[in-house]
Amino acid sequence: MSALPVEHVSRLEVTLPSAQWLVERVWGRQAVGIIGGAPKCCKSWLALDLATSVATDTPALGRFDVHEPGLALVYLAEDALPIVRQRIAGIAAHRGLSLEQINLHVITAPSVRLDLAEDQERLGELVATLKPRLLVLDPLVRLHRLDENSAGEISGLLAYLRTMQREHALAIVVVHHMTKRRHAHLGQALRGSGDLHAWGDSNAYLVRRHDRLAMTLEHRSAAAPEPLTLALVTDPRHPERTHLEVIDDTGANSPSADAAAPPLIQRVRRALADASGAMSRVALRDLLRVNNQRLGEALTELERADLITRTSEGWSTARQAAAVATVDASDPQLCLT
Repeated sequence: MSALPVEHVSRLEVTLPSAQWLVERVWGRQAVGIIGGAPKCCKSWLALDLATSVATDTPALGRFDVHEPGLALVYLAEDALPIVRQRIAGIAAHRGLSLEQINLHVITAPSVRLDLAEDQERLGELVATLKPRLLVLDPLVRLHRLDENSAGEISGLLAYLRTMQREHALAIVVVHHMTKRRHAHLGQALRGSGDLHAWGDSNAYLVRRHDRLAMTLEHRSAAAPEPLTLALVTDPRHPERTHLEVIDDTGANSPSADAAAPPLIQRVRRALADASGAMSRVALRDLLRVNNQRLGEALTELERADLITRTSEGWSTARQAAAVATVDASDPQLCLT
């Protein structure tokens, strides 16, 4: 029997702050954790948004950059496969992508039981073959027949998932239900054993407030950001593009047709509106941290809609360009004779 590996503390790997995220501020790099919420709180939508973001290297919820893109593997035990396809296709279409462009695989088995050694082995072999960055399991209650209130039984299942995470260097999202009873901490509202809350490196909790959702995040190794307000948005022009989106409660970003535009287009418009003058394509690309092709597509679409204008100095909003033209025309020194 070989001895356990050991290393002096000074020679342990150093993790830079910029390398600690899979999805900026939302999910840690190689983190395991829970997306929790009561029924009908869009838990599956959030899980699929994260998976699609990792699989396409596009910002989660239209706002949070992916630091380690790669293959995503999902299993949704309560949704029929056509529904899974429809939801992912809608999220992708909202981002201007087709299903063929998404590096995402769906487990199609009718049942997966993580309390059975046989299914644990099958899942482990699949993960070893595909090497995903992210594994989504939704929901926990359909993945076992254990007593969720028994710490002894649940801890064994969680230990299996933790071992998989370490062996294959992947992040794992488990979708789980929360009770309706009020608790001082949302993690304590997770149904079943308290080990579920303690297990997570990154956790996300969704609470419905009328037609909106409050999302609270927590991380074992990073400060939690302020809670966010989300909404499930459907573009009336493209009803198939349903997606979750961060909503600004001040009204600057309400779930309207404009808010349903692709997130990069929104970001370009905001950047130009906030600028004191025209911005070059290079400046926009550096500010938004987006690849040149996607930026070009967004600029073209906005120009076709007469929302922005291109000048010799760069890009500006149509309103800014009109204001400059008015000033130029009123200055006799700038008028041609």
